[in-house]
Amino acid sequence: MRSIRRVGFIGLGDQGGPMAEAIGESGFDLHVWARRPASLSAVAAVPHVVHGTVADLAASVELIALCLRDDTDMWHVLDDQHLLANIAPGTIVVNHGTGDPGEAERIGAHVAAAGAVYLDAPVSGGGPGARARTLTTFVGGLADTFEAARPVFAAFSDTVRLMGPVGGGQLTKLFNNALTITNMKNAEDVLALADQVGLDLPPLIEIIGASSGGSAALRALGTDITPGLAEHLDPLMRKDMQHFAQAVRERGARPEEVLERGMAGASGLLQAARLVARTRT
Repeated sequence: MRSIRRVGFIGLGDQGGPMAEAIGESGFDLHVWARRPASLSAVAAVPHVVHGTVADLAASVELIALCLRDDTDMWHVLDDQHLLANIAPGTIVVNHGTGDPGEAERIGAHVAAAGAVYLDAPVSGGGPGARARTLTTFVGGLADTFEAARPVFAAFSDTVRLMGPVGGGQLTKLFNNALTITNMKNAEDVLALADQVGLDLPPLIEIIGASSGGSAALRALGTDITPGLAEHLDPLMRKDMQHFAQAVRERGARPEEVLERGMAGASGLLQAARLVARTRT
């Protein structure tokens, strides 16, 4: 099996930064590029090589991981910043962001035309999961490419699974997110009612979290999701639900009921986060 040593990483944000740090901690030769020099602080604790351009990084590594905002950013890095024009044949290009499965297939074909190999490998767990090295990584692509990249993914994940050809990782992540966001709507509604009848929300969230009513959405509302973070998450959740609905429709199923509930979950997140924050004080 092919052994990867030199790993490039682009996208050193709240989630990508800890992922890159974990790769460096695991003994890989870490190469990074950042649009803003301040972002490089995310990997200050591990050995790494900083490149001045995306093109220079692309020519120096065997696997390039991108943790970007959306598919548009992927195309910009691949083409406008000349990543594909400078990579060696057989280089593995990995997209850790969440996007459209159909677009993943188009990106995969574009990467293949440049002589490289593509994996769509979105992750679940957010910044906290990245820092704890407990992300779940859903992968779409060729089995042998997946096996070559698996040790890199294992640096920041406790669960890594190949979910089919290119696009399979994105499709699985969208179904995961649809379930998370609709569960968020359930938690929002129940917590609002609990507040109305006078229950103390923090201990309620704690005890239900240890019971059959617990969920990742409820735990997140009780811990990580502040009002500020809720404002940031709202448009991301809406984007994911729209991608989910499009992917489902393209495959002949009807997502309307789940889409409606997911959009309601996104809309109610800020109010629920404010409610929980108020009850903590």
